Amino acid sequence: MPRSARLDSPGTLHHVIIRGIERRSIVNDNRDREDFVSRLGRLAMETGTRFYAWSIMSNHAHILLRSSPGGLPTFMRRLLTGYAVRFNLRNNRHGHLFQNRYHSVVCQEDGYLQELVRYIHLNQVRAGQVKDLDELDRYPWCGHAVLMGKIKHPWQDRDYILSWFGKKEGEARRAYRRYMEEGMKQGRRPELSVRVRSRGEFLMGVSMRRDGETSGSDQRILGTKDFVKEILMEAESRRKQSPSPVERRSKIDQIIKEKCVSEGVSEKELRGGSRRRQVSKVRRQITEQMVEGIGVPLAEAARALGVSTSAISKMFRRRPDKSI
Repeated sequence: MPRSARLDSPGTLHHVIIRGIERRSIVNDNRDREDFVSRLGRLAMETGTRFYAWSIMSNHAHILLRSSPGGLPTFMRRLLTGYAVRFNLRNNRHGHLFQNRYHSVVCQEDGYLQELVRYIHLNQVRAGQVKDLDELDRYPWCGHAVLMGKIKHPWQDRDYILSWFGKKEGEARRAYRRYMEEGMKQGRRPELSVRVRSRGEFLMGVSMRRDGETSGSDQRILGTKDFVKEILMEAESRRKQSPSPVERRSKIDQIIKEKCVSEGVSEKELRGGSRRRQVSKVRRQITEQMVEGIGVPLAEAARALGVSTSAISKMFRRRPDKSI
């Protein structure tokens, strides 16, 4: 099948939804939550990805972000692959953690940004994880507390969101809080929610309306008809210029070849499963470069290096808990 157009370019606003496979938990305790949040922050700072809102639930998470020049797919592969490996090791489990990797909806900023920030940050209240807004003001696993100034995360663009509510911080914070209170009275807002088909596909809910104009029909985009048309045209143009699977594999092979030459290790020995110390060291370095540098999944990295996925996982098991 032909590759579908990628709905992403630097500066695109995305509402990203991550779900556990078969609706299972993606966090078991605060240690898992802290790991997830620290990865978000580290990758945001490394890649220049701007975060506006986020919420970690028990079996899913919401993130509102603006993609960086590196692109959303690479960012999400690095985030989810690294987190899943560490989660499985910590919780003594195997297999996939996330359902269909992740889902993202491209969002029109004008008219939708504030609504999405409120929708995402009220998830904990609607789910009963916190009892009211007073508790949410200090809740550490949601971006609302950052906007309220109770928790500091330098990677969350607090100033930008508050600027939509007022020119001075105190004024903006109070206006934002009132906006959240109004949202408490509106219920679940199905037009901003995501439902799941039986085969696991994500769909947006009822289309939003703005100034009497219905949103476009593409369920990957939240915005007016003109906005939807513009995004689809840009995506098709990028699709024609994007690398093919053959070109992607060529990039992986180039990484392996260059590293082997610089370290004096033959590719045959590297891909032959040799356990010689120098070979193992080079294999680990290449794996890190592929997984953390360009977001290659562990299984693909394992195939490229001629080893099992479990062998790749063991490499990270032996590392300090500071990256993947």
